[in-house]
Amino acid sequence: MPCLNEAETLARCIESARLGIQRAGVRGEILVADNGSTDGSQAIAEKSGARVVTVAEKGYGSALRGGVQAAAGRWILMGDADDSYDFSEADRFVKKFREGFELVMGCRLPVGGGTILPGAMPWKNRWLGNPVLSFIGRLFFKCPAHDFHSGLRGFTKAAFEKMDLQTTGMEFASEMVIKSTLKGLKISEVPVTLRPDGRTRPPHLKPWRDGWRHLRFMLLFSPRWLFLVPGIFLSLLGVVFATRLSFGNFQIGGVLFNVGTLAVACMTITIGFQLVAFAFFVKVFAIAEGLLPDDPKLTRVFKIFTLEKGILLGLAVLLAGAALLARSVWIWKQADYGMLPSTEENLRRLIPAVTLIVLGIQTIFSSFFMSALGLKTTTRKPPVPVEN
Repeated sequence: MPCLNEAETLARCIESARLGIQRAGVRGEILVADNGSTDGSQAIAEKSGARVVTVAEKGYGSALRGGVQAAAGRWILMGDADDSYDFSEADRFVKKFREGFELVMGCRLPVGGGTILPGAMPWKNRWLGNPVLSFIGRLFFKCPAHDFHSGLRGFTKAAFEKMDLQTTGMEFASEMVIKSTLKGLKISEVPVTLRPDGRTRPPHLKPWRDGWRHLRFMLLFSPRWLFLVPGIFLSLLGVVFATRLSFGNFQIGGVLFNVGTLAVACMTITIGFQLVAFAFFVKVFAIAEGLLPDDPKLTRVFKIFTLEKGILLGLAVLLAGAALLARSVWIWKQADYGMLPSTEENLRRLIPAVTLIVLGIQTIFSSFFMSALGLKTTTRKPPVPVEN
């Protein structure tokens, strides 16, 4: 149990945990990871028969990591010490452990069989925060859990070491689920009941701030959804409009698309290309730093799209743009470098030309940058198949 000034509820939680251990029929310990309490929580925990571990580094994730590292058990159940969870339900988790599951999530949401008692969760958490973030997590990472942010969950000590968790704050909960999914751990969930906490002080959780931190973390761990999908969409949209407008204006209903739309379309292509490049940059960097597991799909991409091929592709695009630009200059020369008969037609040549030049230069230097980032991944162990 991570603990920061939980004197009002800690004793009840410890007693509930003791009952849970008895019901599960296992030999266990109750460990309180204290994160700097000043209300006497440590003494209460020791008096109640729990083992207290002091964790100096501040943060929800730090407290949990310190507690797990100190735990002697093979199976670990973590939960908040605010009396909002019923630790006597530990037998449900133990049953799943015996079936071979490595991460067992407690689900508070009705969709997973859980129960939220009146007053246990603010409306914005119940109807907005938890459902939306859990849906995004399931969509991004194909995780079977319905409640990404349940504070009551269990895992094996071996699985925790495989996760290699890095965060120190509230993101710790999301990182655990995401990495367990990416590393292919066996995940299940059991229904739990969330009840109003027993504290008189405000909770440590800040819904909007911590909700954003969870969302930001999920996005950063999924370069596919943050960069690649939007980048491909923008690139294709821009190419369709730019190609059509290069040959003349067209109209849809009462809307006329002209050379101004061509400029916007080319801008969209450039932004889309950059987002796609960012997707690969982030993926390679995250794998090199151990934040994401090795991906055989990316390995195959590197075998096909080498630095040399990237340079050649970039040069080809650059030369195509230069050729279009040279043609525009030649037409300008025919007019003795004066006013051209149609400014719009001139822009219809210039805008695609400069766009291709920019894309060619981006391709060349992006290939160099990707190659530099990929140097570190060559020293890592052989990739383990994952789906991301």
